[in-house]
Amino acid sequence: MTPTDQQTTNALSAARAAEPRPFDAVILSSFGGPEGQEDVIPFLRNVTRGRGIPDERLEEVATHYRANGGVSPINAQNRALRDALEAELRRRGVEVPLLWANRNWAPYVADVLTECNDRGYKDLLILATSAFSGYSSCRQYREDYGMGLEELGLADTLHVEKVRPYFDEIGFLTPSVQGLRDALAALRERVGEGALEVLFTTHSVPDTDAHASGSERIEFEENSAYVAQHLAASRWIVAQLGDAMDNVNWQLVYQSRSGPPQIPWLEPDICDVIETLPESGVRGVAVVPVGFVSDHMEVMWDLDTEAKDAAAEAGIAFERVATAGTHPAFVGALADAIEQRLGTETAPPRVSACGEGTWFDNCPADCCKKILRGQSAPRPTVAQTPLDQPIAVGMDDQGEVMYR
Repeated sequence: MTPTDQQTTNALSAARAAEPRPFDAVILSSFGGPEGQEDVIPFLRNVTRGRGIPDERLEEVATHYRANGGVSPINAQNRALRDALEAELRRRGVEVPLLWANRNWAPYVADVLTECNDRGYKDLLILATSAFSGYSSCRQYREDYGMGLEELGLADTLHVEKVRPYFDEIGFLTPSVQGLRDALAALRERVGEGALEVLFTTHSVPDTDAHASGSERIEFEENSAYVAQHLAASRWIVAQLGDAMDNVNWQLVYQSRSGPPQIPWLEPDICDVIETLPESGVRGVAVVPVGFVSDHMEVMWDLDTEAKDAAAEAGIAFERVATAGTHPAFVGALADAIEQRLGTETAPPRVSACGEGTWFDNCPADCCKKILRGQSAPRPTVAQTPLDQPIAVGMDDQGEVMYR
Protein backbone atom coordinates (compact mmCIF):
# COMPACT_ATOMS: atom_id res chain seq x y z
CA MET A 1 0.00 0.00 0.00
CA THR A 2 1.44 3.37 -1.04
CA PRO A 3 1.46 6.39 1.29
CA THR A 4 -1.34 7.93 -0.80
CA ASP A 5 -3.42 4.75 -0.53
CA GLN A 6 -2.83 4.74 3.21
CA GLN A 7 -3.95 8.35 3.51
CA THR A 8 -7.13 7.48 1.62
CA THR A 9 -7.75 4.48 3.87
CA ASN A 10 -7.14 6.62 6.94
CA ALA A 11 -9.62 9.25 5.73
CA LEU A 12 -12.45 6.77 5.20
CA SER A 13 -11.65 5.02 8.48
CA ALA A 14 -11.82 8.33 10.35
CA ALA A 15 -15.16 9.15 8.72
CA ARG A 16 -16.60 5.87 9.97
CA ALA A 17 -15.26 6.20 13.51
CA ALA A 18 -17.42 7.08 16.48
CA GLU A 19 -16.26 9.58 19.05
CA PRO A 20 -14.14 7.86 21.73
CA ARG A 21 -15.85 7.35 25.09
CA PRO A 22 -14.64 6.43 28.58
CA PHE A 23 -16.46 3.08 28.54
CA ASP A 24 -17.01 1.60 31.99
CA ALA A 25 -16.65 -2.02 30.85
CA VAL A 26 -16.05 -4.21 27.81
CA ILE A 27 -18.20 -7.31 27.26
CA LEU A 28 -16.76 -10.16 25.18
CA SER A 29 -19.87 -11.52 23.45
CA SER A 30 -20.19 -14.90 21.78
CA PHE A 31 -22.55 -17.65 20.66
CA GLY A 32 -22.27 -19.87 23.73
CA GLY A 33 -22.40 -23.63 23.99
CA PRO A 34 -23.38 -26.53 26.27
CA GLU A 35 -21.20 -27.54 29.21
CA GLY A 36 -22.43 -31.16 29.55
CA GLN A 37 -24.69 -33.81 28.05
CA GLU A 38 -27.76 -32.54 29.92
CA ASP A 39 -27.23 -29.06 28.44
CA VAL A 40 -27.18 -30.08 24.77
CA ILE A 41 -30.89 -30.11 23.94
CA PRO A 42 -31.74 -27.01 26.04
CA PHE A 43 -28.88 -25.20 24.29
CA LEU A 44 -30.13 -26.24 20.84
CA ARG A 45 -33.63 -25.12 21.80
CA ASN A 46 -32.16 -21.69 22.54
CA VAL A 47 -30.37 -21.63 19.19
CA THR A 48 -33.52 -22.55 17.25
CA ARG A 49 -36.09 -20.69 19.37
CA GLY A 50 -39.12 -19.57 17.42
CA ARG A 51 -38.66 -22.11 14.62
CA GLY A 52 -40.75 -24.93 16.10
CA ILE A 53 -38.09 -27.59 15.57
CA PRO A 54 -38.92 -30.78 17.54
CA ASP A 55 -36.38 -32.33 19.90
CA GLU A 56 -36.07 -35.40 17.66
CA ARG A 57 -34.55 -33.24 14.91
CA LEU A 58 -32.41 -31.37 17.40
CA GLU A 59 -31.00 -34.68 18.56
CA GLU A 60 -29.58 -35.19 15.06
CA VAL A 61 -27.44 -32.09 15.52
CA ALA A 62 -26.76 -33.02 19.14
CA THR A 63 -24.60 -35.94 18.01
CA HIS A 64 -21.80 -33.49 17.26
CA TYR A 65 -21.82 -32.35 20.88
CA ARG A 66 -22.53 -35.82 22.28
CA ALA A 67 -19.33 -37.07 20.66
CA ASN A 68 -17.44 -34.39 22.60
CA GLY A 69 -18.98 -35.28 25.97
CA GLY A 70 -21.77 -32.76 25.50
CA VAL A 71 -19.30 -29.92 25.87
CA SER A 72 -18.75 -27.23 23.26
CA PRO A 73 -15.14 -26.08 23.12
CA ILE A 74 -16.27 -22.50 22.48
CA ASN A 75 -16.77 -21.66 26.16
CA ALA A 76 -13.27 -22.67 27.20
CA GLN A 77 -11.89 -20.84 24.18
CA ASN A 78 -13.76 -17.68 25.12
CA ARG A 79 -12.54 -17.88 28.69
CA ALA A 80 -8.99 -18.21 27.38
CA LEU A 81 -9.48 -15.26 25.01
CA ARG A 82 -10.99 -13.15 27.78
CA ASP A 83 -8.04 -13.90 30.06
CA ALA A 84 -5.46 -13.25 27.32
CA LEU A 85 -7.14 -9.99 26.31
CA GLU A 86 -7.47 -8.84 29.90
CA ALA A 87 -3.76 -9.54 30.45
CA GLU A 88 -2.82 -7.60 27.31
CA LEU A 89 -4.95 -4.61 28.30
CA ARG A 90 -3.44 -4.61 31.79
CA ARG A 91 0.05 -4.79 30.27
CA ARG A 92 -0.81 -1.63 28.35
CA GLY A 93 -2.12 0.08 31.46
CA VAL A 94 -5.78 -0.11 30.35
CA GLU A 95 -7.80 -1.01 33.45
CA VAL A 96 -11.29 -1.31 31.95
CA PRO A 97 -13.22 -4.33 33.35
CA LEU A 98 -13.71 -7.19 30.88
CA LEU A 99 -16.85 -9.34 31.19
CA TRP A 100 -18.24 -12.20 29.10
CA ALA A 101 -21.77 -12.81 27.77
CA ASN A 102 -23.38 -15.33 25.41
CA ARG A 103 -26.35 -15.34 23.06
CA ASN A 104 -27.47 -18.93 23.67
CA TRP A 105 -26.03 -20.10 27.00
CA ALA A 106 -24.90 -18.79 30.36
CA PRO A 107 -23.68 -16.21 31.06
CA TYR A 108 -26.64 -14.71 29.14
CA VAL A 109 -26.69 -11.13 27.83
CA ALA A 110 -29.57 -10.04 30.08
CA ASP A 111 -27.81 -11.37 33.19
CA VAL A 112 -24.58 -9.56 32.34
CA LEU A 113 -26.45 -6.32 31.61
CA THR A 114 -28.10 -6.62 35.03
CA GLU A 115 -24.69 -7.22 36.62
CA CYS A 116 -23.26 -4.16 34.87
CA ASN A 117 -26.11 -1.98 36.09
CA ASP A 118 -25.72 -3.30 39.64
CA ARG A 119 -22.00 -2.54 39.55
CA GLY A 120 -22.54 0.95 38.21
CA TYR A 121 -21.21 0.28 34.72
CA LYS A 122 -23.37 2.53 32.55
CA ASP A 123 -21.26 2.87 29.38
CA LEU A 124 -20.63 -0.53 27.77
CA LEU A 125 -18.56 -1.63 24.76
CA ILE A 126 -19.38 -4.96 23.11
CA LEU A 127 -16.65 -7.06 21.47
CA ALA A 128 -18.16 -9.91 19.44
CA THR A 129 -16.28 -13.08 18.52
CA SER A 130 -17.23 -12.55 14.87
CA ALA A 131 -15.00 -10.63 12.49
CA PHE A 132 -17.31 -10.05 9.51
CA SER A 133 -20.42 -8.06 8.64
CA GLY A 134 -23.67 -10.01 8.49
CA TYR A 135 -26.89 -10.57 10.38
CA SER A 136 -25.71 -13.42 12.62
CA SER A 137 -22.15 -12.14 12.87
CA CYS A 138 -22.86 -8.49 13.69
CA ARG A 139 -26.40 -7.13 13.70
CA GLN A 140 -27.83 -9.95 15.82
CA TYR A 141 -25.34 -9.12 18.56
CA ARG A 142 -26.53 -5.52 18.45
CA GLU A 143 -30.10 -6.79 18.64
CA ASP A 144 -29.25 -9.04 21.60
CA TYR A 145 -28.28 -5.97 23.60
CA GLY A 146 -31.09 -3.80 22.25
CA MET A 147 -33.69 -6.37 23.27
CA GLY A 148 -31.95 -7.03 26.58
CA LEU A 149 -32.02 -3.35 27.49
CA GLU A 150 -35.68 -3.06 26.55
CA GLU A 151 -36.76 -6.18 28.42
CA LEU A 152 -34.88 -5.08 31.55
CA GLY A 153 -36.16 -1.50 31.37
CA LEU A 154 -32.57 -0.23 31.12
CA ALA A 155 -32.67 1.37 27.67
CA ASP A 156 -32.50 4.86 29.20
CA THR A 157 -29.97 3.85 31.84
CA LEU A 158 -27.22 1.99 30.00
CA HIS A 159 -25.40 3.09 26.85
CA VAL A 160 -24.13 0.27 24.63
CA GLU A 161 -21.91 0.37 21.55
CA LYS A 162 -20.01 -2.34 19.69
CA VAL A 163 -16.50 -2.84 18.30
CA ARG A 164 -16.64 -2.81 14.49
CA PRO A 165 -16.21 -5.98 12.39
CA TYR A 166 -12.45 -6.53 12.35
CA PHE A 167 -12.01 -8.83 9.33
CA ASP A 168 -9.35 -6.48 7.93
CA GLU A 169 -7.18 -6.26 11.05
CA ILE A 170 -3.65 -7.45 10.29
CA GLY A 171 -3.52 -9.13 13.68
CA PHE A 172 -6.60 -11.20 12.86
CA LEU A 173 -5.23 -12.29 9.46
CA THR A 174 -1.58 -12.87 10.41
CA PRO A 175 -2.16 -16.22 12.18
CA SER A 176 -3.76 -17.56 8.98
CA VAL A 177 -0.74 -16.43 6.94
CA GLN A 178 1.63 -18.29 9.24
CA GLY A 179 -0.61 -21.33 9.45
CA LEU A 180 -1.16 -21.57 5.70
CA ARG A 181 2.55 -21.32 4.96
CA ASP A 182 3.16 -24.24 7.34
CA ALA A 183 0.24 -26.22 5.88
CA LEU A 184 1.51 -25.85 2.32
CA ALA A 185 5.00 -26.92 3.39
CA ALA A 186 3.53 -29.99 5.11
CA LEU A 187 1.49 -30.89 2.03
CA ARG A 188 4.55 -30.62 -0.24
CA GLU A 189 6.44 -32.98 2.03
CA ARG A 190 3.59 -35.47 1.67
CA VAL A 191 2.78 -35.18 -2.06
CA GLY A 192 5.93 -33.77 -3.63
CA GLU A 193 5.46 -31.21 -6.40
CA GLY A 194 1.83 -32.06 -7.19
CA ALA A 195 -0.83 -29.38 -7.52
CA LEU A 196 -2.34 -28.06 -4.30
CA GLU A 197 -5.58 -26.26 -3.50
CA VAL A 198 -6.34 -23.78 -0.73
CA LEU A 199 -9.93 -23.60 0.47
CA PHE A 200 -10.82 -20.55 2.53
CA THR A 201 -13.98 -21.50 4.38
CA THR A 202 -16.65 -19.68 6.35
CA HIS A 203 -20.15 -20.28 7.63
CA SER A 204 -22.75 -20.43 4.88
CA VAL A 205 -25.77 -18.15 5.31
CA PRO A 206 -29.03 -17.79 3.37
CA ASP A 207 -28.58 -15.88 0.11
CA THR A 208 -31.05 -13.28 1.38
CA ASP A 209 -28.89 -12.60 4.45
CA ALA A 210 -25.72 -12.46 2.36
CA HIS A 211 -27.23 -9.87 0.02
CA ALA A 212 -28.62 -7.85 2.94
CA SER A 213 -25.21 -7.65 4.62
CA GLY A 214 -23.74 -4.18 4.60
CA SER A 215 -25.68 -1.04 3.77
CA GLU A 216 -27.88 -0.63 0.70
CA ARG A 217 -26.04 2.63 0.09
CA ILE A 218 -22.71 0.87 -0.58
CA GLU A 219 -21.84 -1.34 -3.55
CA PHE A 220 -20.11 -4.64 -2.75
CA GLU A 221 -18.49 -7.39 -4.73
CA GLU A 222 -21.10 -10.08 -5.44
CA ASN A 223 -23.69 -7.72 -3.93
CA SER A 224 -22.73 -8.78 -0.41
CA ALA A 225 -20.54 -7.23 2.28
CA TYR A 226 -20.26 -10.67 3.87
CA VAL A 227 -18.88 -12.28 0.70
CA ALA A 228 -16.78 -9.27 -0.30
CA GLN A 229 -15.06 -9.10 3.10
CA HIS A 230 -14.21 -12.81 3.04
CA LEU A 231 -12.79 -12.51 -0.47
CA ALA A 232 -10.74 -9.46 0.53
CA ALA A 233 -9.35 -11.22 3.61
CA SER A 234 -8.51 -14.34 1.60
CA ARG A 235 -6.73 -12.33 -1.13
CA TRP A 236 -4.65 -10.51 1.47
CA ILE A 237 -3.56 -13.76 3.07
CA VAL A 238 -2.61 -15.23 -0.33
CA ALA A 239 -0.67 -12.09 -1.25
CA GLN A 240 1.54 -12.43 1.84
CA LEU A 241 2.68 -15.94 0.85
CA GLY A 242 4.44 -15.03 -2.38
CA ASP A 243 6.29 -17.99 -3.93
CA ALA A 244 4.68 -20.39 -1.45
CA MET A 245 1.53 -20.14 -3.61
CA ASP A 246 3.29 -21.40 -6.77
CA ASN A 247 1.24 -24.19 -8.39
CA VAL A 248 -1.50 -23.52 -5.83
CA ASN A 249 -5.05 -22.39 -6.62
CA TRP A 250 -7.45 -21.03 -4.03
CA GLN A 251 -11.16 -20.37 -3.66
CA LEU A 252 -13.74 -19.32 -1.07
CA VAL A 253 -16.10 -22.09 0.05
CA TYR A 254 -18.80 -22.49 2.67
CA GLN A 255 -19.75 -24.90 5.43
CA SER A 256 -22.29 -25.63 8.17
CA ARG A 257 -25.46 -24.77 6.25
CA SER A 258 -28.76 -25.65 7.89
CA GLY A 259 -32.44 -25.04 7.35
CA PRO A 260 -34.92 -26.16 4.69
CA PRO A 261 -33.24 -27.35 1.46
CA GLN A 262 -35.56 -25.18 -0.67
CA ILE A 263 -34.00 -22.00 0.76
CA PRO A 264 -30.84 -21.02 -1.17
CA TRP A 265 -27.67 -20.66 0.90
CA LEU A 266 -24.20 -19.55 -0.12
CA GLU A 267 -22.30 -22.20 -2.08
CA PRO A 268 -20.17 -24.12 -2.91
CA ASP A 269 -20.06 -26.46 0.06
CA ILE A 270 -16.55 -27.39 1.14
CA CYS A 271 -17.08 -31.15 1.00
CA ASP A 272 -18.63 -30.94 -2.47
CA VAL A 273 -15.58 -29.02 -3.67
CA ILE A 274 -13.11 -31.46 -2.10
CA GLU A 275 -14.79 -34.35 -3.92
CA THR A 276 -14.07 -32.66 -7.29
CA LEU A 277 -10.44 -31.69 -6.68
CA PRO A 278 -8.83 -34.92 -8.00
CA GLU A 279 -10.45 -34.21 -11.39
CA SER A 280 -8.16 -31.16 -11.66
CA GLY A 281 -5.06 -33.10 -10.65
CA VAL A 282 -5.01 -31.71 -7.11
CA ARG A 283 -3.09 -33.94 -4.72
CA GLY A 284 -3.43 -31.98 -1.50
CA VAL A 285 -5.77 -29.43 0.07
CA ALA A 286 -5.13 -26.82 2.75
CA VAL A 287 -8.25 -25.58 4.55
CA VAL A 288 -8.22 -22.12 6.13
CA PRO A 289 -11.23 -21.35 8.41
CA VAL A 290 -10.95 -17.64 7.67
CA GLY A 291 -14.51 -16.92 8.80
CA PHE A 292 -13.98 -18.17 12.37
CA VAL A 293 -11.98 -16.79 15.29
CA SER A 294 -11.70 -20.02 17.30
CA ASP A 295 -11.74 -23.81 16.87
CA HIS A 296 -15.28 -24.32 18.12
CA MET A 297 -17.64 -27.21 17.37
CA GLU A 298 -18.46 -26.33 13.76
CA VAL A 299 -14.76 -26.06 12.96
CA MET A 300 -13.92 -29.31 14.72
CA TRP A 301 -16.82 -31.31 13.28
CA ASP A 302 -17.34 -29.84 9.82
CA LEU A 303 -13.64 -29.53 9.03
CA ASP A 304 -11.65 -31.92 11.23
CA THR A 305 -14.22 -34.69 10.71
CA GLU A 306 -16.37 -34.21 7.60
CA ALA A 307 -13.98 -32.28 5.35
CA LYS A 308 -11.03 -34.42 6.40
CA ASP A 309 -13.04 -37.58 5.65
CA ALA A 310 -14.03 -36.14 2.26
CA ALA A 311 -10.37 -35.60 1.43
CA ALA A 312 -9.52 -39.16 2.47
CA GLU A 313 -12.29 -40.52 0.24
CA ALA A 314 -11.01 -38.38 -2.64
CA GLY A 315 -7.49 -39.72 -2.08
CA ILE A 316 -5.84 -36.35 -1.45
CA ALA A 317 -3.75 -35.07 1.45
CA PHE A 318 -5.43 -32.74 3.94
CA GLU A 319 -4.12 -30.00 6.23
CA ARG A 320 -6.24 -27.65 8.31
CA VAL A 321 -4.97 -24.26 9.48
CA ALA A 322 -5.75 -23.20 13.05
CA THR A 323 -8.02 -20.25 13.79
CA ALA A 324 -6.71 -17.07 15.43
CA GLY A 325 -7.71 -18.28 18.93
CA THR A 326 -5.42 -16.60 21.44
CA HIS A 327 -2.58 -15.91 19.01
CA PRO A 328 -0.71 -12.86 20.37
CA ALA A 329 -1.21 -10.93 17.12
CA PHE A 330 -4.98 -11.44 17.31
CA VAL A 331 -5.18 -10.55 20.99
CA GLY A 332 -3.13 -7.45 20.25
CA ALA A 333 -5.49 -6.45 17.42
CA LEU A 334 -8.51 -6.73 19.71
CA ALA A 335 -6.74 -4.66 22.36
CA ASP A 336 -5.97 -2.05 19.67
CA ALA A 337 -9.65 -1.88 18.72
CA ILE A 338 -10.68 -1.38 22.34
CA GLU A 339 -8.08 1.35 22.85
CA GLN A 340 -9.31 3.13 19.72
CA ARG A 341 -12.85 3.22 21.11
CA LEU A 342 -11.61 4.38 24.51
CA GLY A 343 -9.44 7.05 22.91
CA THR A 344 -6.37 6.23 25.01
CA GLU A 345 -3.12 8.08 24.36
CA THR A 346 -1.55 4.82 23.18
CA ALA A 347 -4.37 3.90 20.77
CA PRO A 348 -2.93 3.04 17.34
CA PRO A 349 -4.46 4.45 14.13
CA ARG A 350 -7.33 2.57 12.47
CA VAL A 351 -5.71 0.63 9.62
CA SER A 352 -7.45 -1.65 7.13
CA ALA A 353 -5.25 -4.36 5.64
CA CYS A 354 -7.59 -5.18 2.78
CA GLY A 355 -10.37 -2.60 2.54
CA GLU A 356 -10.96 0.96 1.39
CA GLY A 357 -11.18 1.79 5.07
CA THR A 358 -12.17 0.14 8.32
CA TRP A 359 -15.85 -0.63 8.94
CA PHE A 360 -18.33 1.57 10.82
CA ASP A 361 -18.19 1.75 14.60
CA ASN A 362 -21.93 2.43 14.66
CA CYS A 363 -23.44 0.57 11.71
CA PRO A 364 -25.96 2.24 9.36
CA ALA A 365 -29.55 1.45 10.32
CA ASP A 366 -30.07 -0.43 7.04
CA CYS A 367 -26.96 -2.56 7.59
CA CYS A 368 -27.49 -6.36 7.59
CA LYS A 369 -31.19 -5.85 8.27
CA LYS A 370 -33.48 -8.86 8.58
CA ILE A 371 -37.16 -9.21 9.35
CA LEU A 372 -37.66 -12.56 11.05
CA ARG A 373 -40.72 -14.71 10.53
CA GLY A 374 -43.66 -13.43 12.55
CA GLN A 375 -42.18 -9.95 13.00
CA SER A 376 -43.63 -6.79 11.51
CA ALA A 377 -40.68 -4.56 12.37
CA PRO A 378 -36.95 -4.84 13.12
CA ARG A 379 -35.87 -5.61 16.66
CA PRO A 380 -34.43 -2.96 18.99
CA THR A 381 -30.80 -2.48 18.03
CA VAL A 382 -27.86 -0.69 19.66
CA ALA A 383 -24.89 1.01 18.02
CA GLN A 384 -26.40 2.21 14.77
CA THR A 385 -26.56 5.41 12.73
CA PRO A 386 -30.14 6.55 11.93
CA LEU A 387 -31.33 6.30 8.33
CA ASP A 388 -31.71 10.08 8.05
CA GLN A 389 -27.99 10.62 8.68
CA PRO A 390 -25.46 10.31 5.82
CA ILE A 391 -22.79 7.63 5.99
CA ALA A 392 -19.30 7.44 4.47
CA VAL A 393 -19.75 5.08 1.51
CA GLY A 394 -16.29 5.26 -0.11
CA MET A 395 -13.70 7.46 -1.75
CA ASP A 396 -13.87 9.42 -5.00
CA ASP A 397 -11.11 9.74 -7.61
CA GLN A 398 -9.62 12.72 -5.76
CA GLY A 399 -9.30 10.77 -2.52
CA GLU A 400 -12.20 12.57 -0.85
CA VAL A 401 -14.73 10.74 1.31
CA MET A 402 -18.12 10.28 -0.37
CA TYR A 403 -21.29 10.37 1.75
CA ARG A 404 -24.76 9.10 1.00
